[in-house]
Amino acid sequence: MPDPTTQSRIVDVPSGAIELRWAAATDTGRRRDSNQDAVLAQYPLFIVADGMGGHIGGEIASASAVERLRGVADRGVVTPEDIEDALERAVGDIADHPETTDDGTGTTVTGVYLDIVDGEPQWTTLNIGDSRVYLLRDQAIAQVTTDHSVVQELVAAGRLSPEEAEQHPYGNVITRAVGPSDGVTPDYVRLDVVDGDRFVICSDGLTKELTDYGILHFLLENADPAAAVSAMMTAALENGGRDNVTIIVLDAHVRTGEDASSPKTD
Repeated sequence: MPDPTTQSRIVDVPSGAIELRWAAATDTGRRRDSNQDAVLAQYPLFIVADGMGGHIGGEIASASAVERLRGVADRGVVTPEDIEDALERAVGDIADHPETTDDGTGTTVTGVYLDIVDGEPQWTTLNIGDSRVYLLRDQAIAQVTTDHSVVQELVAAGRLSPEEAEQHPYGNVITRAVGPSDGVTPDYVRLDVVDGDRFVICSDGLTKELTDYGILHFLLENADPAAAVSAMMTAALENGGRDNVTIIVLDAHVRTGEDASSPKTD
């Protein structure tokens, strides 16, 4: 696994500026022959896609989704309509490919983007599938996205406890994906931007090996995004690495007044 590097960008907003710092990495893991995950970490859009459907089909599905979304990121402004149009095009790419004939071919798409709404910055998270977005704020971690999975539906219905869900045999069965047989409208959640916000966007290869508490531990221990990514990746692989593992860590530091143009140093 190449060492991740921290990238940064200062985004001007009416109240000052927001310094974004991020790092990303993906790894095949210890038990898989290929990596069906794909990652996009490019301002203003940060995406993890976890493909499924045959040895090659999953790779094609996740790569198609990320490549179409890269075109959205290149334009510098993201809207839900842009996201859904890109995913519609990705579905067409997947369906047209001769190696994606498996009915189960598809991909999760999960991420976050920075949006300026009426002059005010907001986060928007998006999700299809069971990859996740976590937010660390005020020293506490919360899962922002809701899994589209059989197990999550059982938990929501009160038929499984969260502890039982972790060991359930249908833990890998998702109920929504981007693919020829599914829709492409994600769930969206909007959040205000708060100084010190830290996001983790990850495939389930991470959450199979680390609990939420484990993720919180490595975030608190590593201020630099690249160091946090590396620490979580190493732990996930040491804990078994049963699946492909993809991680993005994204930090936001709000600057006002004279501090607005000064990058933060750790």
